[in-house]
Amino acid sequence: MHLRILAVPAVAGLALIGCGSDNNSTGNSPAATATASASPTPAPCATGTITASGSTALQPLVQKAADAYQAKCAGSTITVSGGGSSTGLSNVASGTSDIGDSDVPVTNTPSIDATSLKDHQVAIVVFAIVTNPGAGVSNLTTAQVRDVFSGKVTNWKDVGGANVPVTLIERKPGSGTRLSFDKDIMQGTAESTTPAQTQDSTQLVLTGVADKNLPGAVSYIAVGSANSTVTVVSLDGSAPNADNVKSGKYHYFSHEHMYTKTTASPLAESFIGFLLSSDFQTTTVPQLGYLPVNTTTEQSLADK
Repeated sequence: MHLRILAVPAVAGLALIGCGSDNNSTGNSPAATATASASPTPAPCATGTITASGSTALQPLVQKAADAYQAKCAGSTITVSGGGSSTGLSNVASGTSDIGDSDVPVTNTPSIDATSLKDHQVAIVVFAIVTNPGAGVSNLTTAQVRDVFSGKVTNWKDVGGANVPVTLIERKPGSGTRLSFDKDIMQGTAESTTPAQTQDSTQLVLTGVADKNLPGAVSYIAVGSANSTVTVVSLDGSAPNADNVKSGKYHYFSHEHMYTKTTASPLAESFIGFLLSSDFQTTTVPQLGYLPVNTTTEQSLADK
């Protein structure tokens, strides 16, 4: 089963600091300045060279947009790289990158002056718990997920699955994907300090979970990156899809951010405008497994 409903992760660099909470609520992101709605038409073409780095969850969408923009706008060069949310935020703050891509608001990185950056929310990524098919589970409660990742549950039979040991595959501390998981799912419960693996990208996590030699493997990734090699797990009876996000039944998601300096280059502004154009939001964004930024006004715990 290859889910292409909704989005992908981030990684290390600066330490992202999260806090737990017990519920989700609506409201605006605490970012310096937010761009949270699609524009009817993209901004005019601009020329020059820019770089964008950061979240590996957002990277496929930014790369696709860069390819499309450069094909449309002669004289523009846009270089896209990963490295994780912390890296993206650090790079844009220092001027190493023109755009810093992040799964979480810059306010989660206290060492960066949030007032020096401008936040552009460009899409919504829906995350999912994924297991090796050998684990034998397709639905878990949020409490069961906490028990699994805290190390309380060590065999899948204890939560209705197969009689195989749990193999935890984690994201590195500093990953925006991990921070989203800790805020939205763990909510103050500490993750196990002895995972079987700690990976720094979505693809490496996916490869680890799908390993036939690890039938009890489990982790969390953007649902748009999932494929038939893993089982995408429903949470509390709700699958990670657009309808359940819209209805408020599924809360494990976050808004994707592209940060620039408060005064960005014309090319950076034009490129982000292209990403936010109604045509790109309604076609390419869902095609790549993300949700358009205006899908829901709800802000997840990770967005705060």
